[in-house]
Amino acid sequence: MRISCVFPVLNSHEIVRRQLLHFARIGLNDLEDVEVIMVDDGSDPPIEVSACPLRRFTLIATHETRPWTSALARNAGVRAAVGEYVIVVDVDHILSRDLIDRCRALTEDRMGFLREYGMLDDQGVFTQDSAALVAFGLPEARSKGSGLHIGYHTNQYCLRRSLFWDLGGYREDMVYDLPYPQPVDKLFKRAFDDRIAAGTATQCINRPTIYMFPSGQHCVGGDVDTNPFGMFHALTRKTPGNPWAHPRRRAKATA
Repeated sequence: MRISCVFPVLNSHEIVRRQLLHFARIGLNDLEDVEVIMVDDGSDPPIEVSACPLRRFTLIATHETRPWTSALARNAGVRAAVGEYVIVVDVDHILSRDLIDRCRALTEDRMGFLREYGMLDDQGVFTQDSAALVAFGLPEARSKGSGLHIGYHTNQYCLRRSLFWDLGGYREDMVYDLPYPQPVDKLFKRAFDDRIAAGTATQCINRPTIYMFPSGQHCVGGDVDTNPFGMFHALTRKTPGNPWAHPRRRAKATA
């Protein structure tokens, strides 16, 4: 197996359905070297997949009830993976066939992704249609052209699976009882950056694009808890440590 796509998931039942339809639409069933793993991190009700359109799909239930344990779910997904590389992404992000093919051809240890807004309709069809994005909550001024571009995100990447564990995975001892945002994501990326600085790891500089559903501060009003159509989990991001929850930062981000 060349690629394992790992998604932590919490209470995003409809998004899971759309993602699986999307993967079938872009021809993943024709690829013998790509698998998809979704880790249900305590959804209520549990996520169930009947008549799955994918041939190589695994759904793992953690039965985790504590909030903000997605780092543990990522570790669980990578433990179950068999690919030489893992694509680790959040379920509100969309992988294109081009991105997957470029990961399949990767020779470096890691590749990050550029990001743009995009979405999957109820048939799993990918779109960046301006009207559809606005209907989902994206400010109209950001719904086309250069406004679709989003900044880099630490948790969306492709990495050699053996290196994932050489770096220690995500620090599980730091997850429990910590509020959002937790430091484990940046610590994991910092460990890789240290390898780059030491010359013991390599990174691809030609990055493909990954697409993200607009939600939270990306939607009209800039409220970090905005949950369009209730498609994602409802854990609050309004914590003292989240700069995007500050009114002035929200105003600047949505101006």
